[in-house]
Amino acid sequence: MTLWTAAEAAKATNGRATTNWKADGVSIDTRTLQPGDLFVALRAARDGHDFVAQALEKGAGAALVSRVPDGVDETAPLLIVDDVQRALEDLGRAARDRCAARVVGVTGSVGKTSTKEMLANILETQGETHASVASYNNHWGVPLTLARMPKDTKFAVIEIGMNHPGEIAPLAKQARPHVALVTTVAAVHLEAFDSVAAIAHEKASIFDGLTDGGIAIVNSDIDHADILRDRAISQAAKVIDFGQKASDYRLGHVTSLPDTLRAEAVIDDKQFTFDVASAGKHFAMNGLGALAACAALGVNLKQAVGGLRRWSPVKGRGVRELIALPHGGQIELLDDSYNANPTSMEAALDVLAASQGARRIAFLGDMKELGAQELAMHANMANVEAMKDVDQVHCIGPLMRELHRELPENKRGHWSETSAEMVARLPELIRNGDTVLAKGSLSMALASIVDGLREMGQERALDP
Repeated sequence: MTLWTAAEAAKATNGRATTNWKADGVSIDTRTLQPGDLFVALRAARDGHDFVAQALEKGAGAALVSRVPDGVDETAPLLIVDDVQRALEDLGRAARDRCAARVVGVTGSVGKTSTKEMLANILETQGETHASVASYNNHWGVPLTLARMPKDTKFAVIEIGMNHPGEIAPLAKQARPHVALVTTVAAVHLEAFDSVAAIAHEKASIFDGLTDGGIAIVNSDIDHADILRDRAISQAAKVIDFGQKASDYRLGHVTSLPDTLRAEAVIDDKQFTFDVASAGKHFAMNGLGALAACAALGVNLKQAVGGLRRWSPVKGRGVRELIALPHGGQIELLDDSYNANPTSMEAALDVLAASQGARRIAFLGDMKELGAQELAMHANMANVEAMKDVDQVHCIGPLMRELHRELPENKRGHWSETSAEMVARLPELIRNGDTVLAKGSLSMALASIVDGLREMGQERALDP
């Protein structure tokens, strides 16, 4: 199905199409580009114009550029604009304008990607649904997601993130959600903010983009919930809260079952239960927020609960798996390696502490962007409640050295500067029956720990 014609894209961006091309998708990366995509030559670590020729060779339907790149003929299918980033944003707005989809926007310090995936799984049972890919939630990710949205979309889920003040409101105004959800507010990106309250104000700015009559979904349990409510009310939004203290969607008892949580909740004095396919109790809160948002979009609650059962954690965000060891036995892996901050680290340790492994082992990497208190925040992880039930902690990175120093001797494992150094020691650190958690900020490459553990299991498959 054609997503953009040359004429439509030129009108949206006030650009000039060199030929009467058409595009079936939109891409910013030649490595994942599909034939028929419109290649967007963004300037990032590299100038996308350097890859236009390669994109066209791979079958791109056209390229969005600010000049004719070297090595590309002027008769090639191009859309020439003054500024590629701004043109991508224009495409996103045009896609949003021409589509009658009901849109939900999601932000939060922790849990926004998992909640976005929950929403997508629920809404896919109700009609054609379009959602952000991976964590495409920044200044190019949001307009790219919108520009990719088909005209016949019924529901859209747009994830919105930030690293610095002033980022969320412009993105929210591009997405113009009917419903906006803030999962939580926590001490993340403190390099750019002077307090958690300042982060709450930034997260609350998602409500600036709500359509008329929009609905704000607010976590009632966080310390700065009042900041979120006040901002939503200032935008004339209806506020619905969720959480253990909520008056609208109140979370009750959560029971851990094998690979599943069963949560009790109350709405309008009526009790209902829902299941989440993960052991992490924080996922029950995310699930409740997702159910509240779907109900606000008009989805029947019973159908939404059924749709939530389709969700499971994605790679690096709480996936559990069993790995057979080369000489017999197995370990359980908790892969939460995609990112980390103090709140999500504590939640992951809670999951590890509740596991049934013979030993509970953690590989923890630096938590980045925490500002002036970063050393103390790492050291304080030694005092979280779950640490009492963790048997051994291996620390990776200069900041995690602070935790390594604070750990009692019986829990203190090895420290290394990098994940690569730690990978080499895995065979001596892991034994049959262990439950192993890997968690750290993305730049710390804890995924290499995960891969190293999986490769230990593959050795058995190769053993005749």
